[in-house]
Amino acid sequence: MILDLPTQFAGSNETPLVTKIVFPESGVQIEGTFRLNEFALLAPEQLEFLRLYIKVRGNLKEVERILGLSYPTIRARFDGLLRALGYEPELEEADPREAILRALEKGELEPNEAAEKLKKLG
Repeated sequence: MILDLPTQFAGSNETPLVTKIVFPESGVQIEGTFRLNEFALLAPEQLEFLRLYIKVRGNLKEVERILGLSYPTIRARFDGLLRALGYEPELEEADPREAILRALEKGELEPNEAAEKLKKLG
């Protein structure tokens, strides 16, 4: 039986090391001390979020639609994913127009949605 690699241990924040790699079909085994990359250390729910994000080509609006969650919730999950990978999320722009235009550019808003939001800002 093949199991998923455990990367977290209750009560510990320690990063695991892998000491043996087996290629089952060829029978090759490599022993040593190997670090896991940042993607291997993601929690299962973060990995699933990342898979979906990649599947929809980085469109957070589409992730929102598929998961049926609010955009702020999706954005918070994305920011948590960035932090888990060692990146600091960008701060939102002080000018709401900039945030709307950036969201439009990234495909997070449809053009008509962006126009409506910009119109409301005056």
